[in-house]
Amino acid sequence: MHLEEVFILAIESSCDDTAAAVLKNNAVLSNVVARQSIHEEYGGVVPELASRAHQQNIVPVIDIALKKANVKLNQLSAIAFTQGPGLMGSLLVGASFAKSLALALDIPLIAVNHMHAHILAHFIDEEGFEKPTFPFLALTISGGHTQIVKVNDFFNMKIIGETTDDAVGEAFDKTAKILGFPYPGGPLIDQFAKEGNPKKYPFTKPKVPNLDFSFSGLKTQILYFVQKNVLENPNFIEENKADICASVQQTIIEILMDKLKLAVAETGINQIAIGGGVSANSGIRQTLREAEKKYGWKTYVPKFEYTTDNAAMIGIVGYQKYLHDKFVDQSTISKARIEF
Repeated sequence: MHLEEVFILAIESSCDDTAAAVLKNNAVLSNVVARQSIHEEYGGVVPELASRAHQQNIVPVIDIALKKANVKLNQLSAIAFTQGPGLMGSLLVGASFAKSLALALDIPLIAVNHMHAHILAHFIDEEGFEKPTFPFLALTISGGHTQIVKVNDFFNMKIIGETTDDAVGEAFDKTAKILGFPYPGGPLIDQFAKEGNPKKYPFTKPKVPNLDFSFSGLKTQILYFVQKNVLENPNFIEENKADICASVQQTIIEILMDKLKLAVAETGINQIAIGGGVSANSGIRQTLREAEKKYGWKTYVPKFEYTTDNAAMIGIVGYQKYLHDKFVDQSTISKARIEF
């Protein structure tokens, strides 16, 4: 028998964002994220620097989350943390803190799969946002993952398609790097694409069987295309950046949509939910909304703050696991790669 009010403190530290959230049942009371700007000068996340920054940020971030939620430590029902996948050093900071605090407070500890959390973020109580019903298809797109997942219930999910090489977020970031944009470049491509012609530069879509994806060939194609044109005109990027960004983004969206259409045809499920950092992309969000009318799908696009790495999504999985007594003990280990 569970108390009516369940308070979950959630900790997320899988990559370079230190995040903490407090949930009361399905509702988010606070969701705090400390971003690490130190990686910008390196053009990507440096694991050692990330774990050090987590150590500095974790106490103040949790303190702020509790204060914003107006929840005391002795009110907490359980602590949820990201077990993996992610950077090992970063994961260990969050896991160690979660274990220590759970031990000190003598409350249950809940381990959460980061990718499950991106999918189940849709079940946070949020005004104006509908929750999917089971079964549904989840498209999880981020810097490290590109997956189509058949979601049967909270704890029964199966990957039915995934990338064979690079993730979609990496394709965006590498393109940005080729164009000379600062890190992280994905949002800048989205920004410039709004002003460009998506049909100006057609790129070839990779032919990958079944529901799997591949983005390495597209990255190479973009690199050669830019190099060739810059050789002919040194100002090519600056003069055409909106059209280049729009064309790249359109190609990526078409690759994702082609696979989603195939997944719907194969499974008979026409409920589609997106998650992961790349689902913040306005072009992808717009295309998915249009698919409702075009294909008769029911689509679910999460609130913007729940797309990139955050602790609220860890908390909602924590809440469901709390209701089903899915706890772990102090011997639980963090995993850079984790079974889905």
